[in-house]
Amino acid sequence: MTSLQAGRLLLMPNTLDLGAQAAPLDDVLARGVIAQAARLCHWVVEDARSARAFLNRVNRVVPLSQPLQAMRIVELPRPPKGPSRPAPGGDSRAAAELLAPARAGHDIGLLSEAGLPGVADPGAVVVAAAHAAGVEVVALSGPSAITLALAASGLNGQSFAFLGYLPVEAQARHARLREIESASRRLAQTQVFIETPYRNGALLEAAVGCLQGSTRLAVSCGLTLPEGWSRCRPVAQWKADPAPLPDRVPAVFCLLA
Repeated sequence: MTSLQAGRLLLMPNTLDLGAQAAPLDDVLARGVIAQAARLCHWVVEDARSARAFLNRVNRVVPLSQPLQAMRIVELPRPPKGPSRPAPGGDSRAAAELLAPARAGHDIGLLSEAGLPGVADPGAVVVAAAHAAGVEVVALSGPSAITLALAASGLNGQSFAFLGYLPVEAQARHARLREIESASRRLAQTQVFIETPYRNGALLEAAVGCLQGSTRLAVSCGLTLPEGWSRCRPVAQWKADPAPLPDRVPAVFCLLA
């Protein structure tokens, strides 16, 4: 039985400006969420360096409860390369170490590189482990590029699937895009996918080159950034009027056949 004094796992939202010019933190995150981050002294993060940069931004809005150097910041184990399937509960030994402060009565912040932890993010394994260990999980409100892009697309938000990254090799990528288009048409379902920023242009070019002209394709680039934009139009229009994509700003792609 879990102790009443046990700490919680707080899913801390992050900004979506990784690799871009940072926006004011309180333009993106609610003041109450920033205050929660400021009081935490135990963190599980995707990358320690970017986590410290995030906490420095927090400190400029709400002073940290402890000096940054005194905080316990532990990185998530690196996921294996290639297609992965989440393991329910994750690795029990790794989870026991990561969640140890909660059992000692301390709240833990879970922070991903961008957006919401556990959504297209390896932090999901820690959330699953917390549930298995009886540690309370608290999701805090913040931006998710996936849901923001879907909302901005005007496509079917009642039925959608997030597919993650598509194959890099050209032939496999084209085959996957045609498969996605077929599934979208059969299910009347929006398909959502992403790419590493420096391959955004290649993915858009591939999509325009192999999808049917009537398929609606939406691209959201630099979400929450001052220069961010979202555009949705048939593939035929993308082909007639190409739009260059920046190679250092994240983009999200949605299609509906």
